[in-house]
Amino acid sequence: MMLLLDIDGVMVPAKGWLSLPIAEDGFVKFTDKAILNLKRIIYETNAAIVLTTSHRSRYSVPQWKDIFSLRGIEALIFKLEDSKLSKKEDILKFIKDNQPENYVIVDDDTFLNDLPKTIKERLVLTRPMIGLNEEITDSILKLLK
Repeated sequence: MMLLLDIDGVMVPAKGWLSLPIAEDGFVKFTDKAILNLKRIIYETNAAIVLTTSHRSRYSVPQWKDIFSLRGIEALIFKLEDSKLSKKEDILKFIKDNQPENYVIVDDDTFLNDLPKTIKERLVLTRPMIGLNEEITDSILKLLK
């Protein structure tokens, strides 16, 4: 099982008018609510995380593991390859190349509504200022189980 995960608008609310708190590792803090919900998803499904965030190129996979671990999240972590493609095209390429049996895309980007129908059925959009809440978590769990 794979969770294709964005950060902004999912783990961190997208509130551009606010300065976001920074953790000791130099990356933005995730909300407590998002951490609890992501931990629940991982606990109940043992899903691996595949980072789709635009931040993915800033850090190596081991650095990402440290970032998540500092926030209390232990999981297998991968990231989409860095490319000049759009996020939608990167996701399509990842799915074509890896053919995951069970996955969910979690993002706040409404442009992903243009994904092909069979892939869009695996998309759960968050509300950017709210992020990963209980309702979204329940939707993700229904798709993964």
